[in-house]
Amino acid sequence: MAERLRVAVLFGGKSGEHEVSLRSARSIMNAIDRTRYEVIPVGISKAGRWFLLDPAQGEPTEGLARGEGTPVTLVADPTRAGFLPLSPQGGAGDDLVQVDVVFPVLHGTYGEDGTVQGLLELANLAYVGPGVLGSAVAMDKEVMKDLFVRHGLPVLPYLTVYRRDWERDPEPVMDRIEAELGYPVFVKPANLGSSVGINKAADRQQLAAALAEAAEYDGKLVVEKGLNKPRELEVSILGNHDPQASVPGEIVPGAEFYDYRAKYIDDTSELLIPAPVPGDVAQETRRLAIAAYKALHCEGLSRVDLFLTDQGELYLNEINTIPGFTSISMYPKLWEATGLPYTDLIDRLIRLAVERWQDKQRNRTSYDAAG
Repeated sequence: MAERLRVAVLFGGKSGEHEVSLRSARSIMNAIDRTRYEVIPVGISKAGRWFLLDPAQGEPTEGLARGEGTPVTLVADPTRAGFLPLSPQGGAGDDLVQVDVVFPVLHGTYGEDGTVQGLLELANLAYVGPGVLGSAVAMDKEVMKDLFVRHGLPVLPYLTVYRRDWERDPEPVMDRIEAELGYPVFVKPANLGSSVGINKAADRQQLAAALAEAAEYDGKLVVEKGLNKPRELEVSILGNHDPQASVPGEIVPGAEFYDYRAKYIDDTSELLIPAPVPGDVAQETRRLAIAAYKALHCEGLSRVDLFLTDQGELYLNEINTIPGFTSISMYPKLWEATGLPYTDLIDRLIRLAVERWQDKQRNRTSYDAAG
């Protein structure tokens, strides 16, 4: 690889978290060490079209929002890894833009769920964050919780609801939720993040509204038993085979829970870093976070979210494999409090991506039975 690595920052996406991705990508591109990395901004529109953005024409994320940029496609050919410009007629040009590493900042579906990771694997490109398996199982809240249970990790009671069942006959669905979980409950799209489509329900009317909204974002929903005002803890994880955990942080939501507005728009939530918890609780929080990370076969990075009850019980909530990287996001803030500044964190993530790619090159891809 070249001495100054060419890093494609991939952002936007066909997802309900498109705008969050733009904020995260903007922060990363502003903070990355330009003496070590040449940044290639690549944006994906809400319609799913890929564009190569020119920083000389203005801020790349704003350019994507305006519909600017050169249409490109990622070449899934390991001998020509890079982005190929498309002609106005839809054909491919010859000016291949080669890159060394891809930094996906695609929150949510078609970016955090293993789909883009699979494409990058076909192209044999190094990329930041978990691979296909870790991304896919962490994105699906039902599968994620099933794996936690299999590994003996603590989760709250939950049920899975399918949109087709809810729309066909909603009453039995709500009857089952009330009988098995009671109130309050949280209703979530199974494959989304950033609290998009998530609502708390304290009665049947609120439950119906929450299920209807969640069903707008996914065909599979997860309904979880709610706790009485638990403390919300988060831990940042970094590493491949030997992951490390940051100090835990605590979120004191400005709203009833840490929803989309509280995360990215309002300034009413309070972030406590490090979390004001006893030493043994902090240690157990970090242990559970690493165990969850390993259970889902994550690599590179993730943020693990947990609940802490008044009785001192810890429950895993979820893992985010491409956590927010905005100026107010917990993932980089927790590492900064642990002694790893933002720019150095970006450098570490890129190096972990290259390390994993180099290790994968050792794999044999052919077999000669006669030999």
